Amino acid sequence: MASLEGISNFYRLPDLRRRVLFTLGMLAVYRIGVFVTLPGVDRNQMKNYVANSGGLLGFFNLFSGGALANLSIFALGIMPYISASIILQLMGMVYAPLSELRKEGEAGRRKIDQYTRYGTIGISLFQSFGIAKMLEGISGSEAAGVVAHAGWPFRLMTMVTLTTGTAFLMWVGEQITDRGVSNGMSLLIFASIITAIPSSIGNYVQSNESDLQPLSIAVFCGAVVVMVATVVFFENGRRQIPIVYSRRQVGRRIYGAQNTHLPLKVNVSGTIPPIFASSLLQFPATLQSFKIPGLDAVINVIGRGDWLFNTLYATLIIFFCFFYTNITFQAVDVAENLKKQSANIPGIRPGKQTADYIYGVVQRITVGGAAYVAGICVLTDLIAAWLLRQPMTYWGTSLMIVVGVALDTASQIEAHLVTRNYEGLTGAGGGRIRGRRITEAAES
Repeated sequence: MASLEGISNFYRLPDLRRRVLFTLGMLAVYRIGVFVTLPGVDRNQMKNYVANSGGLLGFFNLFSGGALANLSIFALGIMPYISASIILQLMGMVYAPLSELRKEGEAGRRKIDQYTRYGTIGISLFQSFGIAKMLEGISGSEAAGVVAHAGWPFRLMTMVTLTTGTAFLMWVGEQITDRGVSNGMSLLIFASIITAIPSSIGNYVQSNESDLQPLSIAVFCGAVVVMVATVVFFENGRRQIPIVYSRRQVGRRIYGAQNTHLPLKVNVSGTIPPIFASSLLQFPATLQSFKIPGLDAVINVIGRGDWLFNTLYATLIIFFCFFYTNITFQAVDVAENLKKQSANIPGIRPGKQTADYIYGVVQRITVGGAAYVAGICVLTDLIAAWLLRQPMTYWGTSLMIVVGVALDTASQIEAHLVTRNYEGLTGAGGGRIRGRRITEAAES
């Protein structure tokens, strides 16, 4: 009854109802577009090729929600946007004008977003040309007939179509972020993974029909439950820093001293590190058709999913955990805002000492957060491959993205309900869903 009451509260709130329906409508448009095929190709032959290939090609197909196997206009997905975001964030550390833009507030953010869009178009053109060459390269093999008429007309048509598809997805993601609920780009990846699960289960059952192991499958399902609980636990984990507000006068009112906390997430960066790391590991496959010396060896290492790949993947995840945390969380700004509000950390002087203290705490908890993210993304793959006896690369990444985005979406819906004096989705008497973002009480 509590959950039904929570749903009725959600339905009675017109603004939230419009946002949720708008989000669902945009996701439906995305899913319909997945089945719109590129001109001049045979998607049935491509499906057979992807099913027999696996590896990175299967991962491309997973993150595109089956768009690659369908040779859809959305075959590139939003990975070019993610790659452009990575490049701009890295450049922000070494290129002074970009670093200054980050400090200009909303105006600077808009300029960076515009540069990201331009970068997305450029990367899409490059990757779509690589896909066109790849499709021509597999014609005449076991996937004979994928491309009806190879040549520059097909390549140009593919580049224009796939780039337009990615630009449209980028617009859809931005519209969901502005007019819907949760982050639009994350929800697009979430929808891609969720819709790929039934077909993945069907393919596994079909390929192992004569040798299914019920006990292994049961243990695997139990492991999934444990991993989901682990992700929820760590994503809701907080390090509470005590904050004391001094007695102060605002107008004619005098406010007494208050004790509160500054909550810092254990995993500040969320699902961004595994997405960034997997996007970088996909990039060499895009260059395969250009016959770069030594590139085939790199792709073979990534495709094997052995210890070298797992080490590289975990290292990239840990790097992006620290990198993204240090970009998005500025201890100096938090310390300055605390000082303006006549607040301080007990035993720590306001100003630089407070900033240094908060920075040190963030770095220490990021060690645990990075280890947790890398462990989920790598160990889960190994456990799944051991129990199901077939490669399960990026399975842990997919699990973390799905659970993380679901938590983020639920927390935003909960926030809409609570701010309008409704109980949350859990109903009356239920506990609130804890969000995945840093509570910025000290920054307001």
